[in-house]
Amino acid sequence: MTRHVLVPMDDSEQAWTALDYALSEFDDVRVTVLHVIDPIDAGLSARATLPGYSEEWYERAKADAEALFVEAKETARERGVDLTTHLEHGRPARSVIDYVEDHDMDQIVMGSHGRSGVTRILLGSVAEAVVRRSPVPVTVVR
Repeated sequence: MTRHVLVPMDDSEQAWTALDYALSEFDDVRVTVLHVIDPIDAGLSARATLPGYSEEWYERAKADAEALFVEAKETARERGVDLTTHLEHGRPARSVIDYVEDHDMDQIVMGSHGRSGVTRILLGSVAEAVVRRSPVPVTVVR
């Protein structure tokens, strides 16, 4: 029986679809939304070499994560589901697997791809890596 579901989220359409799926498909379940700030994302910009850019980038990433959490909690509250949030730093796939291994998770529900453009390719590989390495069942939502 699924008791605790992890929903790794960026702010992509597929991630929101995954959250919607988790909230509608599982009865009487705890849901945790995990957002991972990947410091490598800061290095993908030519501006990363400017003084102070990494601090500015990190503060913006934290603010974006907090906004994501507020919206996810409101979505869950509308459906009567208690949702918790957690912020990690690191490589997304590894962070998801580490979180599952360190907490009592029964299932992962995640989007098939995140964002768009070049990062879409990278984040598509996140879903694949999680599916291959997860110690719990993974539902990938398109």
